[in-house]
Amino acid sequence: MENLELLIDFHIDAERQGPGSDEDTVKALNLTPLSKQSNLKVADIGCGSGAQTLVLAKELQADITAVDLFPEFLEKLTERAKASGLEGKIKTLEASMEDLPFEKESLDLIWSEGAIYNMGFENGVKYWKNFLKKDGYLAASEITWLSESRPKEIEEHWNREYPEIGTASTKFSVLERNGFSPVGYFVLSEASWIDHYYEPMEKRFDSFLKKHQNSEDAREIVAIEKDEIRKYKEYKDYLSYGFYIAKKIS
Repeated sequence: MENLELLIDFHIDAERQGPGSDEDTVKALNLTPLSKQSNLKVADIGCGSGAQTLVLAKELQADITAVDLFPEFLEKLTERAKASGLEGKIKTLEASMEDLPFEKESLDLIWSEGAIYNMGFENGVKYWKNFLKKDGYLAASEITWLSESRPKEIEEHWNREYPEIGTASTKFSVLERNGFSPVGYFVLSEASWIDHYYEPMEKRFDSFLKKHQNSEDAREIVAIEKDEIRKYKEYKDYLSYGFYIAKKIS
């Protein structure tokens, strides 16, 4: 089994594929006026298995298109939507976030939790803007420095993994110079990382290794995840996900 297939297998049954919570999704949504509107068109880009998609479907009068590159996650989302009685509000789309089929200025809201980094924050903001109506909203969570100075290990790690990592002020500058007016921002809490992402992940380690006969590739995935957890716990004062909400103004 290829490493990508192993990674999908490790994450497929997780409620979330990254830090976050239902409360974070609702909090971000409440920074827009959209919950009071109807007949909305929404895209959740990089949706994974769709924990946040289901929240959006509950909170909004909207047709939601959930977009992901991997059909396994979309199948899981479809199962969850049916179990929640929300299948009529969500359709899935297997597509790259860099090549979307939406019509220009057709969406009221573009949502993306922990996924925009795959194409880079500025590239995502520039490209996805084309699909938003004027006065439409973008809501995206993005890895963010919480301080201008940080220990060498974590700075070198993230500069290597994602050179576009920056402070909130850097991200707001990107939004502003690309035709958005920032309307809200908050930092994901420690619980969004530990309680909703890392602790459930740690509970899957043993069963995942057993399923894959303790193979070298499976052990490597677990080792990488354990190191990520260590880095977060050690350096959580210096970085988190920031949730950015902005309105298209031009």
